[in-house]
Formats: sequence, structure tokens, C-alpha cells
Amino acid sequence: MTKSQLPHVLEHQSDACSASWRLQIAADHPAFAGHFPDHPILPGVVQLDWAVRMGCQQFGYPLAIAQIEVLKFQQLIVPNTQVTLTIKHDVAKQKLQFSLTDGERRFASGRIAFGTEANP
Repeated sequence: MTKSQLPHVLEHQSDACSASWRLQIAADHPAFAGHFPDHPILPGVVQLDWAVRMGCQQFGYPLAIAQIEVLKFQQLIVPNTQVTLTIKHDVAKQKLQFSLTDGERRFASGRIAFGTEANP
């Protein structure tokens, strides 16, 4: 996925251990193409890709991840939706915990682990 395929960032906040982005997911975003033409939804693999790319860039990890843990997709993301991607950095365990939310609604969440050893 190219940088141009990342969603439009409305707002970004970060500190040493966390970051959040308010994202606008436009109806014409390329990720919707062909993914249920009559009822488009944002594919889960795209949501995960955004969390990995944006988290790695923010916290200085390479895109080579060791594993994805507790990945959950709770609700569908449809065109013209605004969501907040929040990533918390666990330096000691070399993990990023992410969630895509809008207020009380949780769309997706999981952990991204780095390194060559399994992290309990």
C-alpha cells in the first residue's frame, strides 16, 4: 500500500509512549474498490496495514513484524467515516497496541509484536 492510500489525517497527537490520529475515510478511498460494490466496507487487512505502517513510522520500527496478537474486528467501517487510530507503545515488550474507535464504538484492535522471540 502506498502512502497515498493511507487515509486523510485530520488531527495527530503523540508523546513518547502513545499516538493518535483522527482519520477521515473517504468514500472514494481505493481500499473500497471491489470490496462489496453495493455495500462497501473497509477491509480488515487495510485497517491492520494502517496500524502497522503508522505505528512503525511513529515509533521507529521496521515494517518487519514478528506476529499479530489478539486481533479483533468488532464493527464495520463504511465510506465517509471518521475514526481515531490510537497506538500505545510498550517499549519493554517491543509491542504496539492499537485500536480504531469513534467514541464508544470500537471497530478494531490488536497488538503488533516485533523482534524474533515470541512475546508472552
